[in-house]
Amino acid sequence: MTETRPEGVPEMGAVSLAMLGVALRRGWADMRRAPGYAALFAGVYVAVGLGIAAVTWATGKSYWLVFAAVGFPLVGPFAAVGFYEVSRRLDLGEPLVMREILGVVAHQRRRQLPSICAIIIMVFLFWFFLAHMIFALFLGLSTMTNVSSSFDIYLTREGLGMLVTGTVVGAGFALLIYAITVIALPLLLDREVDFVTAMLTSIAVVRDNPVAMLAWAGLIAGLTFVALVPGFLGLFVVLPLLGHATWHLYRLICAAAA
Repeated sequence: MTETRPEGVPEMGAVSLAMLGVALRRGWADMRRAPGYAALFAGVYVAVGLGIAAVTWATGKSYWLVFAAVGFPLVGPFAAVGFYEVSRRLDLGEPLVMREILGVVAHQRRRQLPSICAIIIMVFLFWFFLAHMIFALFLGLSTMTNVSSSFDIYLTREGLGMLVTGTVVGAGFALLIYAITVIALPLLLDREVDFVTAMLTSIAVVRDNPVAMLAWAGLIAGLTFVALVPGFLGLFVVLPLLGHATWHLYRLICAAAA
């Protein structure tokens, strides 16, 4: 059964670089205390990633793997809710009952979370639309549009231009999603707040603490892309670590205002 959450946005304090290390250490501790949930929630995300890769490869459109790899982290916040709830319960000393945790996650469909997730989906789809345009712009006239048998096309001037442009544009989309969700998602799980207020709060925290929050964004991006390399399997470690750590960073920011 889900309990009533407190209402309103808590005051947000300043974010320091030291907080990032504390959040990571606490996230690692939570992951070790609840490894089953780490495998469960990360497993769903990894399965989706492998499914995307299988479809692109089976259809002979393997060049989409480049854009999928850039856009894939945009949907990462979906997987984070379960980690937030596990960390929240560990903080409060509550038992980790799977039925209750899954119930809390499922209950989010009746709260504000679906609205912000819908925005994430729209951004993700728009990214794929732009990615298709980028491919057409650089490689649309190429005689080798199916690169399943050869990746040499990426070493051409057009191929390198596509990779650079796609990476820059994709990074812009990822930064946008990061700014509106990094605080908003744990806030929406923690309290009764409308999703617009949650997104504005998240943007304000990133804007007011650019060094620490951009460092956190860079850490998330770096670890995520490294985790994608071994067939998405690195996400079994990176995703739980970052999910739990983001919850603790949110709580540390709240505590800093006290």
